[in-house]
Amino acid sequence: MALFTPLFSGFIAAAIGTIPPGLLNMSAAQINSKEGKKNALWFVIGAIVVIFFQVSVAVLFARVIDNRPDIVTLLREIGFVAFSILTIYFLFIAKKPTGKKKSKIKKSSKKSRFFLGMLLSGLNLFPIPYYVVVSITLASYQLFVFENSVIFTFVLGTVLGSFAILYCYIAFFGKIEQKTNYLMRNMNKIIGSITGLVALVTLFNILNYYFG
Repeated sequence: MALFTPLFSGFIAAAIGTIPPGLLNMSAAQINSKEGKKNALWFVIGAIVVIFFQVSVAVLFARVIDNRPDIVTLLREIGFVAFSILTIYFLFIAKKPTGKKKSKIKKSSKKSRFFLGMLLSGLNLFPIPYYVVVSITLASYQLFVFENSVIFTFVLGTVLGSFAILYCYIAFFGKIEQKTNYLMRNMNKIIGSITGLVALVTLFNILNYYFG
């Protein structure tokens, strides 16, 4: 398999997972606006270090369960329930975000921002199940194989993709801030729609497994 495919797949997967406004990209943008680009970049580097290990663990876990269709199906069933609950929560229960700006961030050193990036990235457990699903899905379409060189290239692609999107938040946040505030005000509907779509696709895969 050409290494460009897993590199590109990892980049795209990371971009999709990082583009929606969240804790890491919004924190990076705010640190840039309050403390400058250098501190923001140190924050991003800290976050990227943790993302590297998270994706590595996720893909290695996916390699273990890839040859166990029963486990894959069980994970899909659990995922369907989880995404369905999230859809109901975000569309009908969760309060609407205000989109207000956060309080001013205290001036800090590059070292502290590096470790803050690691901390916030470590608290975000979403990448692990996300990349488990992504790698197994790519493997099912013969776009990914669980070989060491391919795994490393895929992880490298996710690191580059995550860095690219986080850097865009740093570089262009001032220009997209109004659009970002709009997204934040409507984030519940956006997330609910996404999780609903994922739940439907997951349900289709489950039904196809049992009745296909």
